[in-house]
Amino acid sequence: MLPAAHPILTCAGAHTLEKRLFAGDQAKEWQAMQMAGAAVGAAVLQDFREIGGFPAGGRVLVVAGKGHNGGDALIAAAEILRRESTAAADVHFAYGVPAIRPHAMRAWRELQQAFPERVRAVRLHGLAATYAVALDGLFGYRYRPPLDGRARPVLKKVNALQVALRAAVDLPSGWTEEGAFQADFTYATGIVKAPLLDLPKAGRLRYLDLGFFAAEMPKADAVLTSGVLAPLRTWRDPRADKRKLGHLFVLGGSREYPGAVLMTVLAALKAGAGLVSAFVPESLVPAFAARVPEAIWIGWPETPSGGLVLEGRHLLLERLDRAGAMVMGPGLGNDRESHALLRDLVATVPHPVLLDADALRPEIVQAARGRLVLTPHAGEFARIAGRSDLRSYARKSGAVVVLKGPVTRIAHGGRILHSFFGGPVLARGGSGDLLAGIIGAQLALTPADLPAAASRGVVWHGRAADALARTRGAVAVRTTDLLDFLNEGLRL
Repeated sequence: MLPAAHPILTCAGAHTLEKRLFAGDQAKEWQAMQMAGAAVGAAVLQDFREIGGFPAGGRVLVVAGKGHNGGDALIAAAEILRRESTAAADVHFAYGVPAIRPHAMRAWRELQQAFPERVRAVRLHGLAATYAVALDGLFGYRYRPPLDGRARPVLKKVNALQVALRAAVDLPSGWTEEGAFQADFTYATGIVKAPLLDLPKAGRLRYLDLGFFAAEMPKADAVLTSGVLAPLRTWRDPRADKRKLGHLFVLGGSREYPGAVLMTVLAALKAGAGLVSAFVPESLVPAFAARVPEAIWIGWPETPSGGLVLEGRHLLLERLDRAGAMVMGPGLGNDRESHALLRDLVATVPHPVLLDADALRPEIVQAARGRLVLTPHAGEFARIAGRSDLRSYARKSGAVVVLKGPVTRIAHGGRILHSFFGGPVLARGGSGDLLAGIIGAQLALTPADLPAAASRGVVWHGRAADALARTRGAVAVRTTDLLDFLNEGLRL
């Protein structure tokens, strides 16, 4: 069963879809513009929470071009002013008011009528020195380079202003050129256009679903939506017991890195696993069992350096029939005997296995007998894949590859799913260990569908990170604080 995802289209493909959806119907186009603009305004205010919320008396700058993106930005400004009673807006029309198209003109008139005392049109030299928000609605995805003599000075001026949050609609204006709009966030409205995925000037990416793909399940590359979490938003089976809700085995830890495996276990338990059995160096068990009594802790004999010895393999194999899935590698360290142990085990066990951290080594991946989920960051991916790109490596290895990054990408069978959830709050040690536990719990629950389990884990992890950052900020938090927001991450 495919996860909830919507297709990523080329700019030409997006244009074709819009023609099919609207068929020249002006009422439908206006309705879509209203939805897009309102969604951008609401999303901007939501993202503002990460830095303390929209400031009292904050000003919004709208940079509008001739077309629909300008209309989207004007409606976004109206949404912000509607929600923030002390906010005001400056609007700069780069090509003048007479040049704007009918829907954008309607949006401008409605903005003026709704907030006559709080909205003004300004020339370039009349811009304020600082703004709370700059909304880039200069060009849409149909922009063709180069930037002309009207647009280039506008973007140069706006990029030089002091702005708390710079928001682009769909794509940053001038996105192919050096002088492009410098966005903190880009809000893809209704359709994610393919160029957005590789633009450093786009900042953080958000997908705002407008319902264009309600009945479609893409077979090509796609963006994940929160709909992937639908199975976790339903009632639990009233007849279920702990064994029916997934038994996850976690193997890892070392005296050098004791905390990583503990975080993975904590995350798996918080993510709903019915049972978690953790195989860790025996010297760690007393402290871990006192900290997390819900888990089953199995002490493993240790190497002189505090790793896991080969002779302990019977501890896992004699319990093998109890497992639904396994996570191997968190905190494993660089002990060669521990690596040899994992290579031996993955060649033996038939269960789905997630390999993370120090288990991500070519010789371990290649030895695997069962189905694999791999969760590398960029450096670990280079270690296992060499010069292969993500798509070709996933196809060649047969694994589900979760490449962690600002946009986390899940590759399987020649297809890549993109998750825009999460942000820099995750740029701290231990985030990947939590993700391994969250995905592991999903694997134990649905071991027959690895791509769906991986997608659920990635989206849940990212949405919890968004909730954490919007509540406590992205700086003065601990990695494990994310676990307190898993419930919030499930909400619609």
